[in-house]
Amino acid sequence: MISTWSEWKRYPRPGRGENIEAPISPGLYEVRYAGTGALHSFEAVDNVAQALALLQVAPRSWFGRRDPAKFPDLEYRTCATSSKADAKAAAERMIGRRETYLNGAA
Repeated sequence: MISTWSEWKRYPRPGRGENIEAPISPGLYEVRYAGTGALHSFEAVDNVAQALALLQVAPRSWFGRRDPAKFPDLEYRTCATSSKADAKAAAERMIGRRETYLNGAA
């Protein structure tokens, strides 16, 4: 069973004390660049909140420091499902629809 997508939310930037608002359950997430709408990442996972928290959003530094100016302006949305299998099936359907749309638009 798949629920509906959440609204787009700004991805937290380091040092601002912001939190990720996502289900602690299986589901899908989609992250995009706010300025262009270009896809950053999309995945079906066991724990949406944990996956978003661990997402690599900026280049790593050799010295472990991250420059806040190098973090891209990202937005994310989530969709909870009852199981990871449901999440994977929904992701495959969405990818198929997107490819069909892009092939028809080209």
